[in-house]
Amino acid sequence: MRWGTVLAAAATVVAGAGAAVLLVGRRVSDLALRPETAEHGPVIAEPALRVHRMTAHEVTLTRTVDSGRRGIYALDWPGGHAVVGDVLATDPQTVTRRIERSAGSPPADGAEVELSNRVLRGDPGSACGLDYMDVVVDGELGGLPAWYVPAVRGTWVILVHGALADRRQALPVLPVLQRLRLPALVASYRGDQGAPASPDGIGHFGETEWRDVDAAIRFAKEAGAGRIVLYGWSVGATTVLQTAARSDLREHLAALVLDSPVLEPAASVRGVAARAGAGAVAGQLGAWAAQGRTGVDLAGLARITDGTDLAAPALLLASPQDGVAPFRDAERLADRRSDLVSLHAFPGAGHAGLWNADPARYEELLRRFLTPIL
Repeated sequence: MRWGTVLAAAATVVAGAGAAVLLVGRRVSDLALRPETAEHGPVIAEPALRVHRMTAHEVTLTRTVDSGRRGIYALDWPGGHAVVGDVLATDPQTVTRRIERSAGSPPADGAEVELSNRVLRGDPGSACGLDYMDVVVDGELGGLPAWYVPAVRGTWVILVHGALADRRQALPVLPVLQRLRLPALVASYRGDQGAPASPDGIGHFGETEWRDVDAAIRFAKEAGAGRIVLYGWSVGATTVLQTAARSDLREHLAALVLDSPVLEPAASVRGVAARAGAGAVAGQLGAWAAQGRTGVDLAGLARITDGTDLAAPALLLASPQDGVAPFRDAERLADRRSDLVSLHAFPGAGHAGLWNADPARYEELLRRFLTPIL
């Protein structure tokens, strides 16, 4: 049964059953706080994405918001995967896209497939051809696996993935950093595969996870790093902001890069609920449940996400069509701290899919931002 069906059915009995209220709130909040629970079923309330026809050079898919986005994306099915590029044709029911590369056996006509941002897979060596080392950062809960990509400069970039992602989210930008000769440390944090579990099994919008990023900064400093750039996606960007405000080592931060940052947790939970097919009532119940379960200091988080304590320049990248991290929150941060924050919009892009939407522009913005601080 799909998430949307489960949540919609439970939501119909909210008015008359307190137990159902708790169930709906907890299930919706799980999508944001324990995204791994969604890995065994779709969380996006779009029609099932099916292949109508696939050749060596193009694929025709069910037409949805995601399948029609411009850019480059991954297509996965049991036994194979592909990278799809330009939209070649559309009609009311289908979208035809160019196939950039593929592997495995092709899907049968009518087969369900998954479209995602995960264009690159593997590690910095297999995906990008870069020399790297597997390292372990000593975190407060135990060892945190990380990738270290060496380079000659003294400024290090620490990269922090977001929800429904892992360290592979950073792979597309590693070649840019390597061309700039910036060492990169691709970090993990509590709850990640191979890392210690969060004590209560849920995420906290960076309020606890920032300590693991702080441990990554300490690792970099002990390895000889001078200044540090923190780079995060989605909730990882929220964690970056938390670290920049709370860390005892924040004086060493040269800059922040914030891709699709979650700046208002309640709005994010409601957005995740909407993607899962839940209605507004279920979304609000999930937001309340998330607040209660995480115990996040909302006033403190608002101070951080409004940029009150921001002391380093920040490149802020966001989509006006992001349903998980509303663009208005990014605009508010940029307006409040126009002295430090540079906001760039990626119209039409999905949440944390900005590089996918326009890789060349994304990489050029990153290059221009980082070059003065080398």
